[in-house]
Amino acid sequence: MKEVHHKGHGNEHHKGHGRTYKYGMVIDLDKCTGCGACMVACMAENNLPFRKDNTNDRLTQNFWMRVYKISNGRPFPDSEICYIPRPCQHCEGYDHHHHTPCVSVCPATATDYSHETGIVSQIYTRCFGCRYCMAACPYHVRVFNWWDPKWPKGMNKYLNPDVSVRMRGVVEKCSFCYHRLQRARNKAYVEGRREVHEDEYQTACTQACPAGAVTFGDLINPKHKVYKLKDSPYAFRLLEKLGTNPKVYYVSTKDWVRKAGKVFLGNEGRG
Repeated sequence: MKEVHHKGHGNEHHKGHGRTYKYGMVIDLDKCTGCGACMVACMAENNLPFRKDNTNDRLTQNFWMRVYKISNGRPFPDSEICYIPRPCQHCEGYDHHHHTPCVSVCPATATDYSHETGIVSQIYTRCFGCRYCMAACPYHVRVFNWWDPKWPKGMNKYLNPDVSVRMRGVVEKCSFCYHRLQRARNKAYVEGRREVHEDEYQTACTQACPAGAVTFGDLINPKHKVYKLKDSPYAFRLLEKLGTNPKVYYVSTKDWVRKAGKVFLGNEGRG
């Protein structure tokens, strides 16, 4: 199934739209230590508000990037754990037809799929908080903003001017730091270039990871690192059998981790 996703994609559907990209991630779970630096970097980069205690009510927590901890369920000394960072998966839909679950159900066109970048956007000024997209997303990556953003005194001076602050009552999610792509394009334009180099557009979580577990780039560009990493024999995608065709790949040499990510139970998936 993964082979079909990798090689069955062409630009025939996009003729007349100019060059297309397919930005995505490859996360090496064998390197991830669960430190949470990616979560902190995401919050700082994207102006995510927080409360004095974010642990009381998990239903109202506002994280675009969340790190999960799973185990193989075996007793010591055979017990093993694995940490799984989970940003928005930026699904492409079955057979590359862009039938992204969240985009398909939004009545306000507040979320959309970009044919040029492959990024699933979120337009806050269109969102009226029906939360259909949250119900449709199988990865639970979308969060509802339950309160108006507030920061400690003086901290509002450190907000990122490239990212709008969201009001109460809208749905938010990871955007692959799209504002950084816009900034890189502006720089390239000033320099008389059409191409944005790989190192010019990197997400905050990628740069913050101390273990180098997160790699970001154009999945269909042979010059980018993710192009080869996604074809690793140890690569997989979460809930891949749903046909959502996500752009976030995970790599682990541990068989139980790969089966857990695909939700394989018992003998399912063997053969």
